[in-house]
Amino acid sequence: MNMKNQKVLLWSVAVALGGFLFGFDTAVISGAEKTIQQVWQLTAFEHGLTVSIALIGTVIGAMFGGIPSDKLGRRKTLFWIAVLYLISALGSALAFDWYSFLAFRFLGGLGVGASSVTAPMYISEISPAKNRGKLVALFQFNIVFGILIAYFSNYIIGSGANGAWRWMLGIESVPALAFLISLLFVPESPRWLIVKKGMVDGARKTLKIIDEDTADEQLQAILDCHHRDLHSKEEKFFSRKYSFPIMLAVLFATFNQVSGINAIIYYAPRIFEMTGLGTDSALLSTAGIGAVNFIFTLIGLNLIDRYGRKKLMYVGSVGLIITLGLVAHAFYTKTFGIAVPIYLFAFIAFFAFSQGAVIWVFISEIFPNQVRAHGQSLGSFTHWFFAALIAFTFPYIADTLGGANTFLIFSFMMVLQLLFVWKLMPETKGKSLEQLEEGFAEEKIPAGVIAE
Repeated sequence: MNMKNQKVLLWSVAVALGGFLFGFDTAVISGAEKTIQQVWQLTAFEHGLTVSIALIGTVIGAMFGGIPSDKLGRRKTLFWIAVLYLISALGSALAFDWYSFLAFRFLGGLGVGASSVTAPMYISEISPAKNRGKLVALFQFNIVFGILIAYFSNYIIGSGANGAWRWMLGIESVPALAFLISLLFVPESPRWLIVKKGMVDGARKTLKIIDEDTADEQLQAILDCHHRDLHSKEEKFFSRKYSFPIMLAVLFATFNQVSGINAIIYYAPRIFEMTGLGTDSALLSTAGIGAVNFIFTLIGLNLIDRYGRKKLMYVGSVGLIITLGLVAHAFYTKTFGIAVPIYLFAFIAFFAFSQGAVIWVFISEIFPNQVRAHGQSLGSFTHWFFAALIAFTFPYIADTLGGANTFLIFSFMMVLQLLFVWKLMPETKGKSLEQLEEGFAEEKIPAGVIAE
């Protein structure tokens, strides 16, 4: 990235800290949950609610995260998300009873859900077209990095010391404060300034910092799109006009979860036990999965603008079909050994490289400026709804259908994803958000979908 885009990189890194906190907040509870159960003598139901309360907050935060993004602006919304993270971290660490702990964890979940709406959207709106994929994918990279650091932090703090669980949760206040401070130096999205506030001069100023050579041209393209939207019949978000991007966002987010990714990450030890491996191997798998996820997300981030979103999804879909099929075959034939961990690590690699790297980029690109917050919110809500559903139902499904049939279903879902990528998914690489909006409006899509 050249010098004139250095500020865009810094803004993107600052906003992507929301992804780091997202990952950290999601994973940090794993080191504290057993101690918390003992401290407050929780029943099985109460324990389950304690672990999942943040996920419930996340689904609600994702559902409504688009509203403040449109009303207050992307930057102010991110600032309040940072405040939520900070209050949640300090409150969870200092919680005096179970109910206050639930309330603070729920607030953190709201922050996670809202950040999965606002952060990718903001980065998408300030990024030059040629670097947009890499910059938005920083959000997913930071999620994975946050998960890895949470596991490492839990290990360093340790569970033996008295009150260690409070430190595990409280340490999140440090990156939350850094996120809060860094947002003071980030400008508002120029597209939001024009579309929602009519502040053309403020938008021009930011566009000139992003790229002085193309600022006027970019400004005119945003204004043209906005004027076209104003003069066309005003339609609700759930209308025929936006039906194609809505379908893309819902299907993409659904396929992300019906791959079984969260079931595998959350229940890795259980899956390894089903194959006959011991506890040590199961614990090793958590660290291994975290490391593979991190490395291949980084690879995907570096290839997404060079080869495009669609090529990464082709490679990933085929890899996921094969690896999930091999796991199912291992369960059918009862040939386990070291094979299943290898297949699952390969599965994580293919997922991180494709779906993991592409999801937040793609959903942030496909909606017009006028309704991007609603679209991002819908995609994020769909993602989190299915994440919660599959995480909650996986133990029952695996016990009822068995490992072989469960993984075969996941593999079949990835065959459907491959068909979706082939027939419906547009390539968004290298085009401005306004060019994409025009392409969608003109073509009424499918077929090769937006030409290269």
